[in-house]
Amino acid sequence: MLKKWSELPNFMKNEEVKKYYDILEKKKGQLFLKRLFDIVLAIVLIVILSPLILVLAIVIKLTSEGPVFFRQTRVTQYGRRFRIFKFRTMVVNAEKIGTQVTVGDDPRITKIGRLIRKTRLDEIPQLINVLQGDMSFVGTRPEVPKYVKEYKPEMLATLLMVAGITSKASIMFKDEDEILGKFNENIDKVYIENVLSKKMYYNINYIENFTFIEDYKIMLKTAIEVFIR
Repeated sequence: MLKKWSELPNFMKNEEVKKYYDILEKKKGQLFLKRLFDIVLAIVLIVILSPLILVLAIVIKLTSEGPVFFRQTRVTQYGRRFRIFKFRTMVVNAEKIGTQVTVGDDPRITKIGRLIRKTRLDEIPQLINVLQGDMSFVGTRPEVPKYVKEYKPEMLATLLMVAGITSKASIMFKDEDEILGKFNENIDKVYIENVLSKKMYYNINYIENFTFIEDYKIMLKTAIEVFIR
C-alpha cells in the first residue's frame, strides 16, 4: 500500500515524484483492490498451473545443468530489493559471462529456454513474488539495482508502486532482446540510453492514469500477445 509522504525514502522525495504521489494518494481504494486481486488470482493460478509448473521444472532439469529457478536481485516499491523467481532459461552463471539483459540470439540461452522465453512461461514462478508482496500482476518491470541507479528524478516515481509481471512497456518492448541485438557496442549503455528511457515513458503514463480497470486491460493485452506468439 501507499506510505505517507514523510515515510518515503529520502532519495524519492523530489518534486517530480510528489506529482505522481498525489495522484496515487487519491486512489488508495483502488490500490487496495489491486492487492486483493493479486493475492486471489495468484493463488488460483498456482493451483491451476501446478501440473505445467511440474512439467517445466522436470524438462529444465533434464535438459541442462543447474537449478530449475533463476534468482536475481531486483528493485521494487520504495527501492526495496528482493529476489525474483523465474524458470531458468540460460546456462548457469550467465550473468558472469555477459550483460544483465539478453540480446538477439544470445548464446547463453538454452534450447528449451528459448521456447520458454518466447511463450513467457519463464514468468510463471513470479506468482510466488506476487504472493510475497514483492510484485503485482501489472506494474513497472523490476530492474536490477545497477539500472535503477541510472534513474532520473521523474523515473523514481515508478517506485511508488510494486513492480509488475507485465506492463504497457512490456507489451511495447516485447522484442527488446532483438532490438538490443542490433547493437555491437556496450549493451548496458545502449539499454540505459535507448531502451530504458523509452520504456519509462509508458511506465510513468501508467502511474499517471492508474485504475483497476486499466490493469485488467493490460493483462488482457498481454494474454493476447502471448497467445499470438
